[in-house]
Amino acid sequence: MKLPEPIRMERIAVVATADDLRRVLTAVGEAGVVEPDVLPDVAAGDADLERVAGSAIARGDVAAIAGWCPLAAIDALAAHVHPLGGAVVRLPFPRGAEPPTLVAGKGSSGAFQPLVDIYTTVPYADVNPALFAGLAYAVMFGMMFGDVGHGAVLIAGGLVLARTRNGWLAQYRRAAPFVVAAGIASALFGLAYGEAFGPTGVVPTLWLSPLAQPVTLLAAGIAVGAALLAIAYGIGTVNRWREAGPALALVELSGFAGTALYVGLALVGTGWFLKVLVLTLVGAALACMGLILGFVGLFAEAGGRAAGAIEAGVELFDAVVRIGANTVSFGRLAAFGLTHAALGSIVWSGTVFAAERGGAWWLLAAALFVCGNAIAFALEALVAGIQALRLDYYELFSRIFIASGRTFHPWHVSTVTGKEA
Repeated sequence: MKLPEPIRMERIAVVATADDLRRVLTAVGEAGVVEPDVLPDVAAGDADLERVAGSAIARGDVAAIAGWCPLAAIDALAAHVHPLGGAVVRLPFPRGAEPPTLVAGKGSSGAFQPLVDIYTTVPYADVNPALFAGLAYAVMFGMMFGDVGHGAVLIAGGLVLARTRNGWLAQYRRAAPFVVAAGIASALFGLAYGEAFGPTGVVPTLWLSPLAQPVTLLAAGIAVGAALLAIAYGIGTVNRWREAGPALALVELSGFAGTALYVGLALVGTGWFLKVLVLTLVGAALACMGLILGFVGLFAEAGGRAAGAIEAGVELFDAVVRIGANTVSFGRLAAFGLTHAALGSIVWSGTVFAAERGGAWWLLAAALFVCGNAIAFALEALVAGIQALRLDYYELFSRIFIASGRTFHPWHVSTVTGKEA
């Protein structure tokens, strides 16, 4: 199975004779798929060509510029420059150099890519967690905003946003996948909660009523968070391996050591709750292994000796505390789900109270239902959106990323400038 990773890059050199260099570079700029080692200061124009041409390495009558290019674009680039007297040569990766990152803009990962881009640039070696982050965001939002009616409004709004081409709304088109996904999750959780513009009885309760079983909902919220954290630790382990090999992946707290510690503690808690001794013992052994590996990594990072041992011990204790705090932090999924259900219940109770009096009270009931739901929708959508984003960034991404990558900036010369050149 192919991992969702940045687009593969190749180190290349564009080679041409001194007489053909300017025309070849113009063609390269028109193609817009190469990031030369020396990027122009301006967007396009004659100064671009002069600056890039001036960075070329000349050997006799032949000159070349080096840079990065997506692997899939090399053949087309070579065919583009060949008639002008140019050639594209693949080069080995420079030792210690990290290629720039270019992520796919289409497909399921591309739809949720802005969520990752706001946080960081994915390092070239890393797995791109855009799809996981987007689905996690939708699930967490839906659990806090569970209502079939409100979810349907979000879905409709997202579809309208996706089709908008003009006007001020057009600038938010990229957010359409988030809105639709959040709406679908909200509608599904609404079915589970039996909520449709509040506890109206329009849909059955397929799982539980939040206000009737708050403790169960709290446990479910923490369980969802624990599952998401486990996946984040797994992605982090893969990333550490790809970044620096198995040794780092083994001892990093955002790698295998942290994964073992987290899963081990989760098994200990589960075994204790279910009173299954074997599960508790397996969890304890796994947690101890994670602690030992984590200590080795922290001790080496601190430089060894007694001071390093003390520093490693403190950081390890802090890591254990943070694991507990981060897991419990997902209890907010239940807390805000309860708040949403409580607001819906208040609005519906007031609506029923007014409607039962008949006559002109029906107008008040209708106004209360519409306005109350509008206020609850606006308030809870804002809160759930912010909280889901916070959990994605602070709890999940902090395990997945330990560094930032460098964005791929292809050099581009407009067609008009190319014809002038």
